[in-house]
Amino acid sequence: MNTQEKIQTDFKKRMDEEELLNCMRCGFCLPSCPTYIETNKNEAASPRGRIALMKGVVDGHIEPDKDVERQLNLCLGCRACEPVCPAGVKYGQLREEARDIIEQNKKHSLPVKVLRKAVFHHFFPYPNRIRGVMGLMSFYQRSGLQTVVRKSCVLKLLGENLSDMEKILPKVPEIRKMKSRPHHVKPEGKIKKRVAFFSGCLMDTMFLPTNDATIKLLQLAGCEVVIPKEQCCCGALHGHSGEKEKAKELAKRNIEAFEDLKVDAIITNAGGCGAFLIEYDYLLRDDPRWAERALAFSSKLKDLSAVLTELDFHKQKLSLQNETMTYQDSCHLRNVMGTSSQPRKLLQAIQGSEYREMKNADRCCGSAGIYNLVEQEMSMQILDHKMENAEASAATIIVTANPGCLLQMKLGIQREGLENKVRAVHIADLLVEAIADDKNQKPL
Repeated sequence: MNTQEKIQTDFKKRMDEEELLNCMRCGFCLPSCPTYIETNKNEAASPRGRIALMKGVVDGHIEPDKDVERQLNLCLGCRACEPVCPAGVKYGQLREEARDIIEQNKKHSLPVKVLRKAVFHHFFPYPNRIRGVMGLMSFYQRSGLQTVVRKSCVLKLLGENLSDMEKILPKVPEIRKMKSRPHHVKPEGKIKKRVAFFSGCLMDTMFLPTNDATIKLLQLAGCEVVIPKEQCCCGALHGHSGEKEKAKELAKRNIEAFEDLKVDAIITNAGGCGAFLIEYDYLLRDDPRWAERALAFSSKLKDLSAVLTELDFHKQKLSLQNETMTYQDSCHLRNVMGTSSQPRKLLQAIQGSEYREMKNADRCCGSAGIYNLVEQEMSMQILDHKMENAEASAATIIVTANPGCLLQMKLGIQREGLENKVRAVHIADLLVEAIADDKNQKPL
């Protein structure tokens, strides 16, 4: 049996044919799909087109060739098609299953095999290794080596996109700060909720200040916060890249880390992580030992903005002077976790500044995990249109709620030469800034 025959056999075994048939080909998904729009309405680059390709493979009418794989890979996975689908088709889950089948049957070159093994099996599952690598990044940034490398133009040998990405990476904290993390934090005042915080892997290293800001906000909102030491990477990168079994392992580790904490909610501050965590019940649905435990875990998942609005944090005194803010939705936060009004409510509560809604704020920015690295042309095309809308809003601050989106918006600002006029900020950092700004204005 050749590779294509194996893929076709696995499609018949593993793909949810009932879900594929739920697609009525009505076309409501088309205006919401970035790749359909950017490819001048190429039907194969739309959600219903990709579902038709998957169904064709299942039925044996289409060979699972390079063209099918290409269309599945070109999809951003933003899942904007799901909220507008009248039949409620779970397109994201279908695509993920299809990509996993193809990946598991694909023959990679030796360098690619080694790289995938290193990243997916020997790096992301181990928090200490992530901290170690980020510690080297911190040294690179603080030692003066970064300045030398940039002046030498060595980065340009890696390609223009990687060179640009290096410029917008945040300042990584020293490794000692990454290691000395709290595991239990009391609220400032009366306890309103007991919550657990999913700190993530890159969020708790590269974006450590944002995690600190998140914990501070939860404290101010009246939350007792538990941060389990045993937690690990959410597994989203694995799940989206054809490493489903490894994603399941990571899911089980996280469920074990959180399930006995007796908390009201599990809080995330990264839309991409949250969307994967909230679907652990689907990921482990066929495992009788874990299905119920996964459902209990997923049912407690909430984004930071959701719990803050529940606790009326927007009624606190928040102030920033003479700024114009706009919000760029994290696709997964909006389309999977169903959280979109809460961040806006918090931003609109900030006094002294103006909030303006960006046109097509709910459309993907082109980041999509590592999409901006592996599908650079399409990603930058989408980003350019996003920046047109951002500039039209006349915003001085672009706010988002996901690290990938944050870096992508910073890249867009740099590409447009707006570094001195506009900044991109995670909503947790901006809210802490608004509190500090207000305190600075209070009379002594």
